Amino acid sequence: MAIILILLIAALIGADQLVKYWAIHSLAPVKTMDFIHFGSFKVLDLTYLENDGAIFGSMSGQRWFLIGFTSLVVAAGLVAMFFAVKRSKFLGFSIALFVAGGIGNLIDRIRFGYVVDMFEVKLFHFAIFNVADICVTVAFVMIIVYIIFIDPKIEKAKKSAEKKEGENA
Repeated sequence: MAIILILLIAALIGADQLVKYWAIHSLAPVKTMDFIHFGSFKVLDLTYLENDGAIFGSMSGQRWFLIGFTSLVVAAGLVAMFFAVKRSKFLGFSIALFVAGGIGNLIDRIRFGYVVDMFEVKLFHFAIFNVADICVTVAFVMIIVYIIFIDPKIEKAKKSAEKKEGENA
């Protein structure tokens, strides 16, 4: 299972970097282009943005701190992923998404000093984000779902099995 998660991480990083390559070479010269619209109703546009901060542009200009912090989080995530997958494939997969997103944005910070973003939600005014950000956000939601719904069931089953084992002894 660990090999599958490593391959997943590599594929997601590759997809993130390919989309960013396209954005740098095709989107940056035009700055913005229509993407998903229903008539005059805009849902999503592609807009080139260089974000030298973190979420919503916070910590702008803190490149080395963000590189260091992200590196630590990614390293901890990799370790946690290998332990978590033994407990739950769902949790292992969730952490793999988180790690892939972290590495995707870390590559940009090291290469350029900023993260390349391109997806702009027009439906409501929201941040401009990228594939790596999507991975991190989906991973965060999945981990919350795991904590609230899945882990309690695993613990309950574990306690039930221990109780049966104690009764049979």
